[in-house]
Amino acid sequence: MAWNEPGGNGKDQDPWNSGGRRGGGGGNDQGPPDLDEALQKLQEKLNGIFGKSGGKGSGGSGSGPASSGGFLGVIALVLLIGWGVMGVYTVDQQERGVVLRLGKYYETVMPGLQWNPPLIDDVMTVNVTRVNAYDHRSLMLTEDENIVDVSLTVQYVIADPKAYKLKVRDPEVSLAHASESALRHTVGGSEMNSILTEGREILGTDVKTRLQSYMDAYQTGLRITQVNVKEAKAPSQVQDAFDDVIKAREDEQRSINESESYRNGIVPEARGIAQRMKEEANGYRERVVAQSEGDANRFVALLSEYKKAPEVTRERLYLDAMEAVYSNNSKVLVDVEGGNNMMYLPLDKLTEGRQRSDITGGSSRLSGNDLREITNQVVDQIRQRQQTNRREAR
Repeated sequence: MAWNEPGGNGKDQDPWNSGGRRGGGGGNDQGPPDLDEALQKLQEKLNGIFGKSGGKGSGGSGSGPASSGGFLGVIALVLLIGWGVMGVYTVDQQERGVVLRLGKYYETVMPGLQWNPPLIDDVMTVNVTRVNAYDHRSLMLTEDENIVDVSLTVQYVIADPKAYKLKVRDPEVSLAHASESALRHTVGGSEMNSILTEGREILGTDVKTRLQSYMDAYQTGLRITQVNVKEAKAPSQVQDAFDDVIKAREDEQRSINESESYRNGIVPEARGIAQRMKEEANGYRERVVAQSEGDANRFVALLSEYKKAPEVTRERLYLDAMEAVYSNNSKVLVDVEGGNNMMYLPLDKLTEGRQRSDITGGSSRLSGNDLREITNQVVDQIRQRQQTNRREAR
């Protein structure tokens, strides 16, 4: 009989009771229970939990089925624990987990330690931060009916794990087809010259916008981060001819730049010269006008003085004129009336002494008195020569 059966003396047979007896010994034995007996008691207890009869049949025949049932219970418990442990998993910080329960979408789990029932839930982890790349290259026809060889790289990340895993069977294949379609559509609407030169960046931007619209329409869960046009060139069969065309275009641009540079240097200089000439002409005009007005005013003032004293004014004008003439001439030829030769007056020699004194005194111009003295000397010499000629004639 088991120690916990009804009607039995369970207190005395309890293996964990410190006051229990070992075997059939006295009740005052305080020693530890026997290990084999404890295991047997535990097995009988498990049999009772799983509905197995713990009573012994006549002749002890019930011990075999009880032992077999207890062993199966232990195995079932171990399997249950193992099944629970198998459902524990960890989602990395860069990942998201898509949970399917019995084949149907259940939830999307975030990073951390997670548990889902094994064989009931299926968890698919997706890296949502890694930047993936797809390369594509093909020959395409442009708007102006030329063929270009375009090579590009598409960079993308997984933005929606649920759509990436469940909406489309193979998102990468859809991305490849959509990339070629977007590229052909964009290249077909552009000219070859723009694609080969400054239009590469615009081409990449247009392809990215169109490709992202395709990915959203297909519900692939992909987000396009960048489209880089690595190379855009003419087909290899005609590459030499295109190189010549590009070289000629570069020479043309260089000539245009040189002409622009020359123009930028000449035009401002010419404008400066023209402006200077205008300023000089304006200055000359102002000077001539002012001089003319001054001469006119001086003549009017002289006329009023002449009306007041004609003789004095006439003499003054004569002396001023002679002064102006003689001050600029160093030699004078005098035609003597009634004579046979012309008299040469070396005024430069006559005035040399006076000019030296005047120069040392700070003036190199003859005064009116000097001119009068020189004139008197000339008149005296003329008279002397006339008298001499008359005597000789007698």
